[in-house]
Amino acid sequence: MEATENDQSALETPPDPAPTPPQQPLSKSAQKKLLKQQRFEAKKAEKKALTKQQKRQDLERRRKEWEETLASVTEEERSKLIESRRSLRKERMEKRSEERGRKIERLTGARDLGQKIVIDLDFAHLMTPTEIHSLVQQIMYCYAVNGRCSSPCHLWLTGCEGEMGSQLQRLPGFDKWIIEKEDRSYMEALEDQKEHLVYLTADAETVLEELDPKKIYIVGGLVDRNRWKGITMKKAKEQGIQTAKLPIGSYLKMSSSQVLTVNQVIEILLKFMETKDWKVSFFQVIPQRKRPEADSEGYQKVEGEEKEEKDQLDSKKKCIEVPS
Repeated sequence: MEATENDQSALETPPDPAPTPPQQPLSKSAQKKLLKQQRFEAKKAEKKALTKQQKRQDLERRRKEWEETLASVTEEERSKLIESRRSLRKERMEKRSEERGRKIERLTGARDLGQKIVIDLDFAHLMTPTEIHSLVQQIMYCYAVNGRCSSPCHLWLTGCEGEMGSQLQRLPGFDKWIIEKEDRSYMEALEDQKEHLVYLTADAETVLEELDPKKIYIVGGLVDRNRWKGITMKKAKEQGIQTAKLPIGSYLKMSSSQVLTVNQVIEILLKFMETKDWKVSFFQVIPQRKRPEADSEGYQKVEGEEKEEKDQLDSKKKCIEVPS
């Protein structure tokens, strides 16, 4: 009887959990990097909150000014002001509608005549959710910039599945984007055009001098490549496809590595398609902090560069929804 009770007690008492293996302490370099990232995220969140608050205050200030203006005039003048405001709003809406129509026409035409550029999203399993979110924001910016170009490229997204696909679906109007979206890899989606595939990677030996309309250029969708150095080059070699790198070293000396963000690479390619000048393309897209020695070597800012930098910041905040 006693043995039976002991057995029953053993069944009711859960076993001690397996000891968790001790975590390896972070190196000093890793600790500094983590602290720097945390400070950056905190500062970014603070700046976003301040911007949002400023917008609310500006909106409230304009509303009060409008109400005060209406209260200070006669009934007839009030009616004229209201009608004038309605006319201006209608004019702005019509202008936006026309711009949207022209954008749709350009992007639709690029499907047949535009340079094909693929963003390879097959690296999602190597990134954290935060890094995937960062990449998705870069993709949104790529689409916005491409839509404003007079001669846009034809963008492809391959590997749109899992967490990557879920985050892409959260983008405003993503289902209506005029873009190719593939759950499959580019090797599967473009298997009949393998000989035309060219992977753009900073580790390539071949320098890209011109864009070939027959080629399909691939940009690796990977954030924090420092953890995965050489991964795109290795992938291209294993798949037996061509590789090339942008001719950055021929025009400027980078302050760090020549690895750029996805949106920077796409915008450089778009600028080159427009200007046929690599130097202009690099200096209008690559931030000054990454090329500190450039101006000291006799380079004068490309006309409109300061405006371009401002436009880049503004366009990251919006992505026009395109009807299908």
